[in-house]
Amino acid sequence: MNRPPIIDIHCHAAGIGAGQSGCQVAARLRRSWKFKIYLRAFGVTVADLEQEGDQLVLRRLAEQLAAAQSVDQAVILALDAVVDSSGRPDLDASELIIPNAFVAAGCRAHPNLLFGASVNPHRRDALDQLDAVASDGAVLLKWLPSVQMIDPADRRHIPFYRRLAALRLPLLSHTGEEESFTSAENKLADPERLRLPLEEGVTVIAAHCASNGRNGGEPNFARFLRLAADYPNLHGDVSALTQINRLGHLQKVLARPELHDRLHFGTDMPLPCTGLTSPWFQLGRLPLAEIRRLAALRNPWDQSLQLMLALGLPPQILTNSARVLRLS
Repeated sequence: MNRPPIIDIHCHAAGIGAGQSGCQVAARLRRSWKFKIYLRAFGVTVADLEQEGDQLVLRRLAEQLAAAQSVDQAVILALDAVVDSSGRPDLDASELIIPNAFVAAGCRAHPNLLFGASVNPHRRDALDQLDAVASDGAVLLKWLPSVQMIDPADRRHIPFYRRLAALRLPLLSHTGEEESFTSAENKLADPERLRLPLEEGVTVIAAHCASNGRNGGEPNFARFLRLAADYPNLHGDVSALTQINRLGHLQKVLARPELHDRLHFGTDMPLPCTGLTSPWFQLGRLPLAEIRRLAALRNPWDQSLQLMLALGLPPQILTNSARVLRLS
């Protein structure tokens, strides 16, 4: 390969606990209509997982990615539990748990998958966990504050941030409203709450560039832009920006050329397999012939990348992640 790899920085995993994976799905999420859609998007059923184990999800992802013409690797994201006031995982409060060990094992088995770790800073052993995931090959750390009940502005996290910075592990943190779970505390995903880790020298990647929702009486995107102007270590990923509920947001982000060297390609897989990013939603933005060409692309990674390029994504953005991730 004569160029840096093209990496999808934002790809989810799933599991029901089959094959001793440690994955957990709360009953309220399993009862939700969303659960079946997500499994279908991953190309599995509950029966498949019960028979073959949850690693089937990662194998299917790796196989589909290997068939892509445009994308080389994908970061697979773990999701740590909610943690209670004693520093222990609160399983009852956790809607979804995707353990680090499960994701790391799948990434070792499939070289085109990269380990995106998740450590809740409220854990008693949070610093030890950080060291452990770094040793296990983590390329970034992922938070979903509004679901994991993490306040990035909590000054108790300063030692955690300093360890992150020392390890050179970027923090990919969801910003904006969260709509994939049954409930979320969206004020915790206010981009302004990321000032503290930025001040402590952490490279922070604002997932979705805070492209929806409001806090403090203004759009989250405006708050993201102000923060990006103040901190050169604030980045953003463009995952989900072509979804039907975010139409036009990719163009708003790309209209800021000062951000281009800090933007990262992502798909938010498996959501492209749900139809939420169909090229047909771009009628009026793209020529009909181009929409037909894109709609004919069956591989979700190829379609996602080609759609973003058609909408104006500068090709150089595609290799930004190779400079920022903690690659071995």
